[in-house]
Amino acid sequence: MLSVALHTLRTRWTGFAGSFVALALGVALLTVMGLALAATLDAPDRAPERFAAAPLVVRGADTLRVATPIGDRTQPLAEPRALPAAAVAALRRLGTVTPDRSFTVRVPGGPGDLVAHPWSVAAFAPYGIASGRAPRTADEVVVSGSWTRAGRRLRTDHGSVTVVGTVTDRGFEHAVFYTDARAARLAPRSTQLVVDADVTAVRNAVRDVPGVRVLTGDGRRYADPDPDRDRAALTALNALFGTAGGVTAFVSVFVVASTFAFAVAQRRREFGLLRTAGATPGQLRRTVLAEALLVGVVASAAGCVLGGYGAPLLVRRTVDSGLAPAWFRIGAHARPYAQLGWQSAWPYYAAFATGLVVALCGALAASRRAGRTGPVAALHEADVDNRPMTRSRWLFGTGLLLTAAVLLFLGTPGDLLHRKTYVSRPMLLITAVALLAPVVVRPLTRLLTWVPAQLPGAGGLLVREHAAAAVRRTAAVAAPVLVTVALTGSLLGTTATLNAARAAEVRDRTAAAFVVTPPGGDGFDAGTLRALRAVPGAEMSASARSAVYVLEDGVALIRSEARAADPAALAATARLPLAAGRTADLDDGSIIVNEEWERHTVGRKVRVWLGDGTERTLRIAAVLRTGTGDNGVYVTPANGAGAAVDRVDVALRDGADPAAVAAGLRAALGERGGRVRTADRWIAAVSPGTDRTTRLGFLLVLGIALLYTGISLVNTMVMATADRTRELALLRLAGATRGQALRLVGAEALTVVAVGALLGLLVAGLDLAGVAAALRLQSAPAPVRLPWPALGSAVTACALLAVTAAVVPAARTLRRSAPAPG
Repeated sequence: MLSVALHTLRTRWTGFAGSFVALALGVALLTVMGLALAATLDAPDRAPERFAAAPLVVRGADTLRVATPIGDRTQPLAEPRALPAAAVAALRRLGTVTPDRSFTVRVPGGPGDLVAHPWSVAAFAPYGIASGRAPRTADEVVVSGSWTRAGRRLRTDHGSVTVVGTVTDRGFEHAVFYTDARAARLAPRSTQLVVDADVTAVRNAVRDVPGVRVLTGDGRRYADPDPDRDRAALTALNALFGTAGGVTAFVSVFVVASTFAFAVAQRRREFGLLRTAGATPGQLRRTVLAEALLVGVVASAAGCVLGGYGAPLLVRRTVDSGLAPAWFRIGAHARPYAQLGWQSAWPYYAAFATGLVVALCGALAASRRAGRTGPVAALHEADVDNRPMTRSRWLFGTGLLLTAAVLLFLGTPGDLLHRKTYVSRPMLLITAVALLAPVVVRPLTRLLTWVPAQLPGAGGLLVREHAAAAVRRTAAVAAPVLVTVALTGSLLGTTATLNAARAAEVRDRTAAAFVVTPPGGDGFDAGTLRALRAVPGAEMSASARSAVYVLEDGVALIRSEARAADPAALAATARLPLAAGRTADLDDGSIIVNEEWERHTVGRKVRVWLGDGTERTLRIAAVLRTGTGDNGVYVTPANGAGAAVDRVDVALRDGADPAAVAAGLRAALGERGGRVRTADRWIAAVSPGTDRTTRLGFLLVLGIALLYTGISLVNTMVMATADRTRELALLRLAGATRGQALRLVGAEALTVVAVGALLGLLVAGLDLAGVAAALRLQSAPAPVRLPWPALGSAVTACALLAVTAAVVPAARTLRRSAPAPG
């Protein structure tokens, strides 16, 4: 069988080219995604930055640790604790203690990420004076970099200052250094200290203070801002490439399997002749599998090579678009294969094995059908598909459709709204509809071509009959269009629908006329809040972002985002989506939770930890509906763990003039800075749809998948057109002109694209109907948002590709002399 397969490949290599291209590109995509995923498994070793020259750093508790029956559970604290005064005094007796402070600074025209520190900590980076001198008075500063110069007067949100010196830029921050005294007034709270003393003595001094860490050596990097940013970046990239890899794997397997099945189905006339010559069904199956094995090995190897070159290009594009940090690289996984060990080469092994298995499975399904067909029936079925649906196709298609329906309409509503679920869910529907497509291809084709078939001339009638008769060909060519439209509609439509639901939730919760936010991340100071409260006609609700932790099921330490606000003011400026209880019942001994909490009964007490790790037992005053998952919890400022106010909702008193109130709020902010926005503008600004990273991530996922489906559409269309040489010759012999034949081919291609687009819209509609039902069950109803512009672009691109891929090879065929029929 192997020698026969080799001979067939040599003589009919053009017939296998389409399968080779589809498989090689599919394996290349799998290799690229595998290499990108492998690169996200290890974060780079980052050295200390701000404290590279510090002897040691003592950091207050920044992690909540709770004992459970299966071990300690930890969560980062929203508000790290400062060291107790007694511990600081003990450290001062051991050696020199330098408190560290950090706060944001806003300078018109300056860098947007300016951060201020006391001058005394500059030496621990170390920063060296490049020009000028150190600050000596409260209105003097030293800055890093070259964005300003010594002697210049700057207007900041903390008052006007004079730049008296500059330090060399270290590359990790844009720093502003105040005198120690001025920094202590602007940021009284310090959570870490630099101590110049014996490390053993320091550890003994803070041994009894819970959660305190003594950082030395490379551990000093944990005193830098966001020390886990590399790990967090890799986690986000892992999720991104995991999602892209899952979608890519599905699309690749789907397209490769359908392409191989179509390639085998095209050879029914050849199989019929072999059966007439005495070949047994088993011999046919073994021949087809041997051919698929040879093509699969060569194409999979070629795909691995292409993927090795393509992965660095993807990573470079990801970095350039801001989705990955600048240090992200493929690394050792992209070295020549011969230099790789098993641990580094697993993406190649996985992609190669997947490609080979998919090729064999795609060929096996079609070869079994070809082997079961008798010689005369095979020759008869060469032009018309009388039984396009096999028993196995009915079985798998119906089973997948029922499974998708159960998961879509009977699954847990909250799970349906998670990204991993709504990204993977359409794949079941796409596969089910593709398997069952031959059932609807013929009636759908006749419906789409009914009007053209009634027009004068035979063109419309021929288009209808050709597309309806060749059901397998129509279904195979429509498959890439189905995938393209279904994925575009489902993924973009789901995110748009969820964003609309979240925006509606924020709009429904907001009863304020204006929302005031600070210019940086430090929140409003007390003076600014007093000035805002003094604005005539304004009723204020100042709230701070914090967190509350709860232990559920006895082993899971869950963090919930919280807002700390005065209950009376909160009731006047917000319409909380209450399922039970009242906002006014919130006090210092209670909490407002949501329905996702294990305990969510009004009046019941719950053990929680506040944002600074303080353990409290609070009574449940009210319960919020679950919604889309953004309804957090509410506490009073006494339970806000000292978090700074980062939002002020302003309602209008009776008879107040909105313009006058807005002007008063802006005047109250003064030089401190801040933004006064109407509620509608604030809602638009915080809308999830403005998240650039999420949008680019989905475009990356869709772009990779849809690029492959576009290439596969062209590939399948070329294969289908190349199989119609005899049919085109008969048209010419019947009197059709070359232009008429080409218009017929183009019209058939458009018809097939329309079939695939309608099936894709069906999948997207069913998927979005499930999302809408889940949102209604979560008390967050929202209209379904189909991305019509994106769908129109996808269908148009498919139509252009299909028509071009059909007409160009047909034109080349028609240039040659028409063969005699028979």
